[in-house]
Amino acid sequence: MRLLFGSCFALVLAAAIGLGATWLTLTHGVAFGALTIGAWTAWPKSGSVGIDPYARANVVRTGELPTGTGDGVAFYARSDDAGAAFDGRCTFTVTGLTPPARYWTLTLYDPEGRLVANAIDRHGFTSEEIVRGADGQFAINIAPRARPGNWLPTGGIDKFVLVLRLYDTPIGVTTGATREVPMPAVAKKGCS
Repeated sequence: MRLLFGSCFALVLAAAIGLGATWLTLTHGVAFGALTIGAWTAWPKSGSVGIDPYARANVVRTGELPTGTGDGVAFYARSDDAGAAFDGRCTFTVTGLTPPARYWTLTLYDPEGRLVANAIDRHGFTSEEIVRGADGQFAINIAPRARPGNWLPTGGIDKFVLVLRLYDTPIGVTTGATREVPMPAVAKKGCS
């Protein structure tokens, strides 16, 4: 009887540890197979047959369809380059250049993956509508109050996530170019 009780306890304990570790991996974004450049992280194999089991489980859990390997790659940022978490009550800037891509979008989401509600109904920018400088670089202000130039309103939410999707780009699984590509810099400018 003691052996049976000990075996059942060991199985329950092992299952709890295994399921707990899996839950932590899925909810806290452990970067198996991730490509990280500055504040930006992507999982280029998510849209391929080579997707790892944790990334597959995350796709099932969130319901977000990954960009196919042949289509492009999506980079996520949850903090600036210095590691400060995004706060919608503060002002952040995204500046510089993007990696080579036929088309790109930069979108603002809440942590649950929903578009951030705001008064002007602007949720992102595309490579076709962004205002650039003479050198081809751009600056996007992400802030709760209106800013001149490219402004993306946060609506004053506590936390947000930026998603930069690059379409028809050489960045991904099949290239050796990883950390050498130009990614936009993300910096905190202050809080109001």
